[in-house]
Amino acid sequence: MHRPQTSVLTGGLLLAALTFIAAVGRPAAAEARIPIRVGIGDQQISMFDQSAFQRAKFRRVRYFIAWNAMDDDSARLAARAYVKRAREDHFQVLLHVSSDDLRIKKAKLPSVSAYRHQIRRLVAYFRDLGVREFGTWNEANHASQPTYRSPTRAADFFREMYRAVKGHCRTCAVVALDVLDQRGVERYMRSFYRHLSATYRRRATVVGIHNYGDVNRKRTTFTRSIIRQAHHYNRHTRFWLTETGGIVKFGRDFPCSTSRAKSRLQWMFSLARRYRTSGIERLYIYNWTGAGCDARFDAGLTSPHGTPRAGYRYVRRALPNYLR
Repeated sequence: MHRPQTSVLTGGLLLAALTFIAAVGRPAAAEARIPIRVGIGDQQISMFDQSAFQRAKFRRVRYFIAWNAMDDDSARLAARAYVKRAREDHFQVLLHVSSDDLRIKKAKLPSVSAYRHQIRRLVAYFRDLGVREFGTWNEANHASQPTYRSPTRAADFFREMYRAVKGHCRTCAVVALDVLDQRGVERYMRSFYRHLSATYRRRATVVGIHNYGDVNRKRTTFTRSIIRQAHHYNRHTRFWLTETGGIVKFGRDFPCSTSRAKSRLQWMFSLARRYRTSGIERLYIYNWTGAGCDARFDAGLTSPHGTPRAGYRYVRRALPNYLR
């Protein structure tokens, strides 16, 4: 006689329990995502209009710009167009200062005063366009950059970039040092940090890593040593993999292979997860548009004509597990 009431009660309790589980489950699912933000680096503004790019749902991009671009209309306007297009779709842009001549050992090293003059103008200009993240100098220890033999000048440049950015925007971010994972990087970093005052060592809270070597040779060697070296001087340092990815083609060491590139992208994510608790908090895949197998270097997720490669399909599957 009381069975119908019992059924109603039981059904009500079950519905309440399921509602509670669903409510709790939603944030739990979000929290289960790996707390590393994944973006992409590319110089091509055309990528924003490609359907494959839009389906990937990136929210962060990285663009490198010549240190003296404010005196070069073509470089300045190209960067302006890129930033404005990115901001239209609410992308966060990391604007990374680089050489004005990428030929090996050809670029001239700016004086500190010249860098200061240019960077104050550049930061003000792009801050007005919505950029809130700046890199002091791209891949400072590589021979394509004039800083490769002068870590002390790179340290001076960080001080100037910090003042230009933080003097007007305390919440903006500065990548203090950006290095390639190659032999001698630890020595370069020691000279960089020793040249900084104690105050600026504390302020060097973000270090960029280009770990192509570790990713594409499936090792951990330099990623681990760069992290250790930075933490020796500032234990609060966080790390952004500002340029990394699976190489499709690079000289003779890496003959053209999209399947190998896909495999190395898997290692890239694995490596980032491995050192997440050591401070890795961002990863920028380089790059979107491939140069083709006839080029010296190609790490694109798509072919030069925009056709998605195997690496793109893998990244699309992996991205929902990470923050944007």
